Amino acid sequence: MIHTFTLNGLNFAVDGNSGSILTLDDLSFNMIHKKTALPAVDEVMLSLQDRYGSSDILDAYHELESLKEEGLLFTPDANLERAASSLNTDALGIKSLCLHVSHDCNLRCEYCFASKGDYQTGRTMMPVNIALKAVDYLMRNSGTRQNIEIDFFGGEPLMNFEVVKNVVSYARELEKRSNKQFYFTITTNGTLLNDNSIAYINEHMDNVVISIDGRKHIHDAVRHDTRGNGSYDRIVPLAKQLVEGRNGKSYFIRGTFTSKNKDFSKDIFYLADLGFTEISIEPVVGFGDQLFITESDLPEILDEYEHLAMQYIERLRRDKPFRFYHFNLDLYDGPCLYKRIAACGAGYEYFAVSPDGKIYPCHQFVGQDEFIMGNVHDGITNILLSEKFRNTNIITKDACSKCWAKLFCSGGCHANAWFTNASLEEPNEIACTLQKKRIECAIMVQYLLSSGSDS
Repeated sequence: MIHTFTLNGLNFAVDGNSGSILTLDDLSFNMIHKKTALPAVDEVMLSLQDRYGSSDILDAYHELESLKEEGLLFTPDANLERAASSLNTDALGIKSLCLHVSHDCNLRCEYCFASKGDYQTGRTMMPVNIALKAVDYLMRNSGTRQNIEIDFFGGEPLMNFEVVKNVVSYARELEKRSNKQFYFTITTNGTLLNDNSIAYINEHMDNVVISIDGRKHIHDAVRHDTRGNGSYDRIVPLAKQLVEGRNGKSYFIRGTFTSKNKDFSKDIFYLADLGFTEISIEPVVGFGDQLFITESDLPEILDEYEHLAMQYIERLRRDKPFRFYHFNLDLYDGPCLYKRIAACGAGYEYFAVSPDGKIYPCHQFVGQDEFIMGNVHDGITNILLSEKFRNTNIITKDACSKCWAKLFCSGGCHANAWFTNASLEEPNEIACTLQKKRIECAIMVQYLLSSGSDS
């Protein structure tokens, strides 16, 4: 399948089954725009002869034929299905655990998917013995992987920081007796940071995610404490201090935009002007709350992404660089085919562990009894559920199998699909629409950056 689009005066074609991306002149673009197959040459000649010369049409047509023969255009579905059937993940083992060290939070963010921090399971902390059992479980079940990951999550993980430090120390000791290397990430709202915790995080955490939504009035309207006080003034100076001490180590400022701030590009550039160079701003998708993005919001948001892309390019040209997560699409050395098909690996490569040691497919399913997969003592006991997640991918999901963007989004988020449609197989349509627009913008941005074009 082919998706064609024009953005910033450039014509693009994306082959949905090979992942190839082509830039086209107007003539070639008009030949295949909105086509499901390469049309017959007689049809092309008839439709375009009033605008182009016959020899130009034939030259362009033969070039498109060559691209098809090379497997870059109109690639058959069977090619991708054969590739998918050859993938074997059994020998790899688990790659990552998300440890919910705290089911409590000192903020009460309006859009929180975790029920203001407790996941509807009660406010509690993960005991150190459960945390260390989880580390042992990851070690035993990581198979042939040498690099394995632990994400510290909540609630607010800094509310249980001693357990975080115990896990890191324990894992480092295990490294000495194995060929494994642990990588640690912590996600924090930033309010409990201090000089000591910042120093520790910068020494021991390979990645840090700090939640800031952008401009002060936008942030404080939704990210406030239990008494309704905004958190911006507390967080931003501490986040700056932490980032300044990273010394090149990875971090992200992770924000959220809602239906109340559809001009979210202002928040992105605001964060960049504060000096943050790694930024992700995500939409609130779901249903049941006035903050959630609805279908009526889409035209304005899609336009905003295009506006963001153009401003982003101008920023880079003015030597004011920062990276917006969704525009960091690698057109040449992106994820391998397995990663594109399997996505995050939730439910078989990646799991979340609740404070009481229960294992779930990912952090967003925690607290949902029907998604309990086992526990850190006995391992995965719900084998059927794990297989369900393993076998739900862009090939098996009907909507994804027919979508041009599948090799770039990998089928979207399982949790978004479930909480919207009560089905792992049916993606959230609003999330899909936004993702496809981000991919189009990212293709345009990365093409201009790689080609040096001034278009």
